[in-house]
Amino acid sequence: MRYTQTTLKKIEELFSEIDYTIRYEKGNFQSGYCLVENRRIAVVNRFFDTEARINCLMEILATLEFQPETLSEKSQELIEKWKSE
Repeated sequence: MRYTQTTLKKIEELFSEIDYTIRYEKGNFQSGYCLVENRRIAVVNRFFDTEARINCLMEILATLEFQPETLSEKSQELIEKWKSE
């Protein structure tokens, strides 16, 4: 997977499809991000560069439960590409 703004936008769209809001904020995060309980919000350190943001979001995505079949074809392709790496 390439670490570009385009890839980041695709991942952000995927989160939108599973009803998660992504916020880039400053804070004292142990792992660079946090999930706000019961609110479907992912908060990522705003000082991270594109690669770190993508890595954080993919790490979060791995912990979430959702049905890939309900996603758009574009998002399904992104997940398949990520799993194959």
